[in-house]
Amino acid sequence: MKTLMLKPDIYNYDTAKEFAEDFMLGEGDLVVTNEYIYNPYFGGLNLKCDVIFQEKYGMGEPSDDMVEAMCRDIKGEHKRVIAIGGGTVLDISKLFALRQVSPVLDLYDGEIPAVKNKELVLVPTTCGTGSEVTNIAILALNSRGTKKGLAVDDMYADEAVLIPELLKGLPFGVFATSSIDALIHAIESSLSPKGNETTRMFGYRAIEMILTGYMKIAKEGKEARIPLLNDFLMASNYAGIAFGNAGCAAVHALSYPLGATFHVPHGEANYAMFTGVMNNYMEIKTDGEIEKLNNYIAGILGCDAANVYEELEKLLNTIIQKKSLHEYGMTEAQIDEFTDSVIENQQRLLVNNFVYLDRDRIRKIYTELF
Repeated sequence: MKTLMLKPDIYNYDTAKEFAEDFMLGEGDLVVTNEYIYNPYFGGLNLKCDVIFQEKYGMGEPSDDMVEAMCRDIKGEHKRVIAIGGGTVLDISKLFALRQVSPVLDLYDGEIPAVKNKELVLVPTTCGTGSEVTNIAILALNSRGTKKGLAVDDMYADEAVLIPELLKGLPFGVFATSSIDALIHAIESSLSPKGNETTRMFGYRAIEMILTGYMKIAKEGKEARIPLLNDFLMASNYAGIAFGNAGCAAVHALSYPLGATFHVPHGEANYAMFTGVMNNYMEIKTDGEIEKLNNYIAGILGCDAANVYEELEKLLNTIIQKKSLHEYGMTEAQIDEFTDSVIENQQRLLVNNFVYLDRDRIRKIYTELF
């Protein structure tokens, strides 16, 4: 039985300059990034590569419209795609390493085969997605009002590169939403029926690193994160390895309609759903992997396992304040709409639930969080 797949080679550099020199960035390379990242760290290196700035095609989460617009502007042949950015940049770049991307809806519907024909190098500049070590690309399908993931082995990176220097300018709000996303990756994958001792080793280590960091930030203030950026970057990577093998589940599935409809940052949308899903799991089953996980988290927080999600939410609220769903603009009528969307579009994630959640249970979670 296969217990772990770790596809990309993983590199670590102190500075962007060291990475650019070692990887010999230049002609034949397509760099997908953001101007605010590229100019200060790479702009003075006189690189001969082609560069496209993602933010010129829209802000926020990656979408089908964004991918189509970028495809139209990418000219010439490239041997290597180098993504330097957050989850939006990394997920989009996985698609650009394929032979055919457009029409992107056909690609996501399985009507176009996902076949890789370029080397892919992924360089994360946030500490949340773990996308650099997964084969998944999530897009908001604007015409359908939801998000959908495409997961094929041809979208694994050839190399993943970790550069803590690139996180130094990360605003605290982005740090908060991205690192909470990594925490939820680690927790969901640790509960997944596809998980095993090896994947949980990565997931549990990520949980410990993130929560220990959060406790220091809660005590000492936002700037306490700066010397911990490498730890958070590594924790995101570990969580990515865990969920890339064991999968995410209902928290992510239920967050997608919220994020797609109201353009809520991915990690924040996940946090809005997180404790609601976990408490409903506990209503159905309290032993097994969830009991082990609760005891582990309680040990880190120094609380009783019976109160672990209450205490965890208190800690997370010092990083980003949780909101009720109606505060994002969601209406009561959308409870059924979102429930049906999850059932129809997110079975890839729902199969990884700790316990089975039927339609009534999913609707109950939305109602309780509303």
